[in-house]
Amino acid sequence: MRENFKITGLFYQKAGYNFRKFLNIIRNDTNRKIPDLMVVMMNPGSSRPFDGNENSFIETEAIPDKTQDQIMKIMNECGFDFARILNLSDLREAKSSVFYKKIEELNTKKISHSIFDMERNDDFQDLFVQNVPVIFAWGVNKYLFKLAKMAIERVGSVNPIGLRKNSFEFAYYHPLPRFKNEREEWVDKIIKIFKENHNQIDNSANNI
Repeated sequence: MRENFKITGLFYQKAGYNFRKFLNIIRNDTNRKIPDLMVVMMNPGSSRPFDGNENSFIETEAIPDKTQDQIMKIMNECGFDFARILNLSDLREAKSSVFYKKIEELNTKKISHSIFDMERNDDFQDLFVQNVPVIFAWGVNKYLFKLAKMAIERVGSVNPIGLRKNSFEFAYYHPLPRFKNEREEWVDKIIKIFKENHNQIDNSANNI
């Protein structure tokens, strides 16, 4: 599946930390220049540049991971050609427990690491595409709720796609749960939501 897509991102470093500003997943045979799908997730995790340059500050080929495979499955089933992934935090850290601690470090040092921070408004306006479907999928840990609230307010989507945890306003399940059957279930449920929304749009158009 990966061979059908080109994966690129912008990697950078600041104050000794590794970051990724965005990730693009583009179907090889498309001429589309702007995303037709936006995805908001937790953080770039183990994502890394193909050429090993951690501080290029230019868009470069990236090595995909299993989480991005989940998004590619959605794209294949629902007909999307260009997905852009933005994260609650740009910080690249594969271990969640370490990631939460580093968030506190960044906040203490006043290093803006979220594209949804108003200090990063230029980045947000440049990279977030309005009026296309948006998947929320950053996880359900309470340590993310402050960042998640900020992202939801900035995005302003009235109908995001995602699997929200019951009774938790800012918690949307991550695409890569621990167990394989849960991963397959996440994909199947997101595909079902997209197809139901598509049918609703078609039926609405037929009734005009």
